[in-house]
Amino acid sequence: MDKLEDTSSVYDFDPITGNIPATKVEITVSLCVLYTQGVETKQWREFGRTEVIDNTLNPDFVRKYILDYFFEEKQNLRFDLYDVDSKSPDLSKHDFLGQMFCTLGEIVGSPASRLEKPLGGIPGKKCGTIILTAEELSNCRDSGTMQFCANKLDKKDFFGKSDPFMVFYRSNEDGTCCICHVNHDFIGDFTTSYRELARGQSQFNVYEVIPAFSPFTCVTLLSFSVESEFTFLDYIKGGTQINFTVAIDFTASNGNPSQSTSLHYMNPYQLNAYAMALKAVGEIIQDYDSDKMFPALGFGAKLPPDWRVSHEFPLNGNIENPYCNGIEGILEAYHQSLKTVQLYGPTNFAPVVNHVARYAAAVQDGSQYFVLLIITDGVISDMAQTKEAIVNGAKLPMSIIIVGVGQAEFDAMVELDGDDIRISSRGKLAERDIVQFVPFRDYMDRTGNHVLSMARLAKDVLAEIPDQFISYMKSRGIKPNPAPPPYTPPGHTHHHTQI
Repeated sequence: MDKLEDTSSVYDFDPITGNIPATKVEITVSLCVLYTQGVETKQWREFGRTEVIDNTLNPDFVRKYILDYFFEEKQNLRFDLYDVDSKSPDLSKHDFLGQMFCTLGEIVGSPASRLEKPLGGIPGKKCGTIILTAEELSNCRDSGTMQFCANKLDKKDFFGKSDPFMVFYRSNEDGTCCICHVNHDFIGDFTTSYRELARGQSQFNVYEVIPAFSPFTCVTLLSFSVESEFTFLDYIKGGTQINFTVAIDFTASNGNPSQSTSLHYMNPYQLNAYAMALKAVGEIIQDYDSDKMFPALGFGAKLPPDWRVSHEFPLNGNIENPYCNGIEGILEAYHQSLKTVQLYGPTNFAPVVNHVARYAAAVQDGSQYFVLLIITDGVISDMAQTKEAIVNGAKLPMSIIIVGVGQAEFDAMVELDGDDIRISSRGKLAERDIVQFVPFRDYMDRTGNHVLSMARLAKDVLAEIPDQFISYMKSRGIKPNPAPPPYTPPGHTHHHTQI
């Protein structure tokens, strides 16, 4: 035997049990705590903890966190990992192993909704990796289609037969019913359940109507089929990318950028309305675009060297490659272009709408979806052309967000929005609503809390995107790609934590 013999003498041997003294080992026990952040206070609140896992550097946690997911909100998350030394619920009593910050959108928008990031939080130390996967709970995506027939219904009309129809009621948890109230002559009723109906056409699905006015009044189920509805997240998980393009209004009505009254004024201490709207929307959408390269365009300015008006110029000055790196890259290009172009006019939207439509027209297989953010201060000059561009765009995988800044009348924008009356051009109705308009001034928080203003703005302008996205996919019969298989680490060679 080797050195171990030295640590115990012959007297330690227990002749009754035959136990030889063991070498002592230290075991590590891991715990992961999730915090979510409040929109207004920015306070981190503990959301939940995993179970504690003994003695492994690669813990695979079983307990899952169930969060409400909102595409239109920036949901900040923080994961803290600990090595647990005692039974104490007080985290300061345990060894901190590292932490990771991300957004829920970042996890969902990652390939196969699986995000792997290094843990940080301990200066100068590699803390291992954390792997997060998101699964959508699929409890409410089935839609049922059923067909019934009835016979020998009671005559309710004095002169002839009745004009029968059926009304569905759904029973609630508390025993009450949701009524689709219709004020007509009552013939009779029957009750059944989803489980019964799912059996399809059979003797179980012939129902006598009560009160029956003749003994043979009955309703028969002819067919019942259930289809799974695909959700926005199914497509994102299957790899559909959202491409974000921004277009900024450089017309003279914005005011001279060097003066503080201008909507384009660069205050060193605070973002202007254009930058705020861009950042609010962009920071959420960027989670769904893997390369984080975004085309940024301007319209309504005269450009050097020949000072011709352009309604579709790249903010970074590069016609061949209008892409900016991340939201910060767009803001940088926006600041630079304010120094080089001359604000002019008129306010034409059609060129930038058609610009994005050209890209969208090239990929109609469901692998990409395009969102154009137009930020403008004013009254639109090319209404007819813009309507035509939008009606054409409604056939393509694209949505348009318009944010109005400043104090102008935005009546035309409300018309483009198409919520009340679907937009049309030359007698053609848009096949779906793809425009969402909001006036920025409605979101300015009276206390001057810009973080809150931006969160509210983003929430409203992005809320319609998932439905617009689904309406395109459905109208084209595009199903999501299956998500890649779940990840298994090769031979468990590195620290990883699955949540």
